[in-house]
Amino acid sequence: MTTSTTRLTVLLFLIMFVIGTDTFLISPLIPELQAQFHVPTERAGWMMGAYTLGAALFALIAGPLSDGLNRKYVLFSGLTFFAFSTALCGLSSGFWTMCLFRFLAGVSAAFAAPQVWAAIPALFPVAKVPRMMGIAYAGLAVSQALGVPIGSGLAALRWSIPFWAIGSIALLLAVSVFFYVPDMMPRQAPGSRTSLLGRYVPLLTSAKARGGFLGYFFIHLGSNAAFAFLGKWLSDRFSLSLGQTGYVMIGLGVGNLLGSLVSGYAVKKLGPIRTMVSMLIFLATAYALLPYVPSAGAATGVYLILFAALGILFPLVVGILTGLNASIRGTISSLATSTMNAATTTGAWLAGILYAQFGGYGSVGLFSAGCFLASLTTFIVSGMMHAEKREKQEAATS
Repeated sequence: MTTSTTRLTVLLFLIMFVIGTDTFLISPLIPELQAQFHVPTERAGWMMGAYTLGAALFALIAGPLSDGLNRKYVLFSGLTFFAFSTALCGLSSGFWTMCLFRFLAGVSAAFAAPQVWAAIPALFPVAKVPRMMGIAYAGLAVSQALGVPIGSGLAALRWSIPFWAIGSIALLLAVSVFFYVPDMMPRQAPGSRTSLLGRYVPLLTSAKARGGFLGYFFIHLGSNAAFAFLGKWLSDRFSLSLGQTGYVMIGLGVGNLLGSLVSGYAVKKLGPIRTMVSMLIFLATAYALLPYVPSAGAATGVYLILFAALGILFPLVVGILTGLNASIRGTISSLATSTMNAATTTGAWLAGILYAQFGGYGSVGLFSAGCFLASLTTFIVSGMMHAEKREKQEAATS
């Protein structure tokens, strides 16, 4: 690996690490921020929701917009605004200013994060794309396993310090993007212009694309439905405290990290099709059996393996989606982000109904299993598996 390739790899990893840390950080800080801003519990969730709302709303705009511009400068601008809006969170004087700055941070992340996924196929050879996708996704996994605990430790000194730290690091990364990332010009004929909505037309008219995004939705729907009520299940079933549940969460991050790091290796050894099919069948089986494990330790072990499998699967699927149309990779990456957010929201809502009214976590596990089988079926019926085969052939000739 050349020096420039190593530099780009580390840079993309760190960008996802910083954005992931900022995304997850607010959750453990909510009790402190509630006390600081005198906010009741029913309103406190908006400090998390404001970020997600900004990211979800503007992702659909940021993607098509970035496909008509030099992707390097979209990433640079997104990271710069992300740095300042996150740092401003640490200067918030009240609840609504915090919500405003979290919303702006989400908007900035909607422009920055999808550029990482879209940049990888443009910056690296086809054969290296699965591995690079895994490394970038590992940045998110490390942020969950290490970034959030570190941020929580800094918050013990003062609640604003983590925001200032993340903002400062993000600004340094933006400067690095300006100097070290090459230009990534749009793939379109000179003088041709396509409307923002027009960039979605190739995806809406492609059966493979529709099936790919629907399958991606089912993957996130199943995993997030089970994750949403993991803490409550651990408390109800094994009487774990909040602190003990936190250690389980760190284990999930470690599993996700391990999976994302070996994702490229798994694809190389098994091939994309076998990797995808085996991971989806394994996840469906494991989620169905998960609610019946005998101890908290066993549950932690199973979840670590589950998140390792998800760490292998997610970069693979994102790589396939971004390869559907090279000229609109930003649109595809942003649509994938919006799909993930929609699945997360829907999964948490459905899991609440299932847990409360249909037999607890057992029904949630069966629902998740069904989602993974639905994803597999959708990929097969839509022809996405054939797209996978072509990707493998291209990788072999690169």
